[in-house]
Amino acid sequence: MAGGAQPRGPAARAAGAPGLLPLLLLLLSAAAILHRGDGQNLVTEDVTVVEGDVATISCRVKNSDDSVIQLLNPNRQTIYFRDFRPLKDSRFQLVNFSNSELRVSLTNVSISDEGRYFCQLYTDPPQEIYTTITVLVPPRNLVIDIQKEIAVEGEEIELNCTAMASRPATTIRWFKGNKELTGKSEVEQWSDMYTVTSQLVLKVGREDDGVPVICLVDHPAVKDLQTQRYLEVMYKPQVRVSQNYPVQGLTREGEPLELTCAAFGKPQPTDMRWLRVDDEMPQHVVVSGSNLLISNLNKTDNGTYRCEASNAVGKSHADYMLFVYDSRAGEEGAIRSVDHAVVGGVVAVVVFAMLCLLIILGRYFARHKGTYFTHEAKGADDAADADTAIINAEGGQNNSEEKKEYFI
Repeated sequence: MAGGAQPRGPAARAAGAPGLLPLLLLLLSAAAILHRGDGQNLVTEDVTVVEGDVATISCRVKNSDDSVIQLLNPNRQTIYFRDFRPLKDSRFQLVNFSNSELRVSLTNVSISDEGRYFCQLYTDPPQEIYTTITVLVPPRNLVIDIQKEIAVEGEEIELNCTAMASRPATTIRWFKGNKELTGKSEVEQWSDMYTVTSQLVLKVGREDDGVPVICLVDHPAVKDLQTQRYLEVMYKPQVRVSQNYPVQGLTREGEPLELTCAAFGKPQPTDMRWLRVDDEMPQHVVVSGSNLLISNLNKTDNGTYRCEASNAVGKSHADYMLFVYDSRAGEEGAIRSVDHAVVGGVVAVVVFAMLCLLIILGRYFARHKGTYFTHEAKGADDAADADTAIINAEGGQNNSEEKKEYFI
């Protein structure tokens, strides 16, 4: 036939088939001699992504020589050959292509996308490097199961917190209010997913009523994931007796006394009563609900008065010890203290006056004693010579009997 021979047969038909290019690329990649190690010209990084988010794979060439770059999935199917995408998965999108980089994004990542992705560079010899995509799955559900919805003070209750279907396994932490507690965890694996259950045994008291117990999850795929349950604790009443009158001071004979009983519990106390310990309640005592009134105290009222309160949990009580003093017990003490103060003041004044008098008398005696000695020597001082002075002195002594001196 003129014009030259035309290709015929199956080989010619295969050459013209539209799906030939992906097949040839797969054969080239399978036949290539691949190298890894120091001096590698390709660079990439591992990727960690949360399920449902976007993963970005980057194949970079350190020293580009315009060689062809391609990206393959874990099944070694070509995702991108240069800027062409033979794979029909539209979740893969080209972010950047150049002689030195091929960057591809994968949207809506799922567990099935996890694995090794290969970057290939068609040099002589060919080079290959892989990046690993790790998919994190946060817990699907977080639930606290409590053994008893309502506990009684002093009981031990069991709480279980379950974090289901996560990857990797979660770490569960317990808190009561702001205080961290220690639980016991068990891990179950289902296929590639993990379910973790943590058990907490807690002895509750009345102070725990209304306090939240928090189950908190530590997981790289999620932050601040927690759930909580509020404790409900029943407890027996707490009883307190207060004195309304007299507000302060002694309980004296003839005066009134008023006491009030207050009780708090869960449930709220429904039964409250007054009684006298080891004796009968005096007939003149008036009890009205939580109040006890004695209008005119006398010494026969001495004793211990008890307020009892009860609820569905139990019974409690508080005691008040009454001692009736004499009617003037407090006043006599006050008068006695005043008398002592007055006497002390009078004594201080007397002592001060005596000290002043002694000082004045001392000065007076000292002055008059000097004058006496001067007059006694006066005769000798007036003599004209020594003989006359002696005579005058003797005469003065003889006349001393005639002189009278008085000393106070």
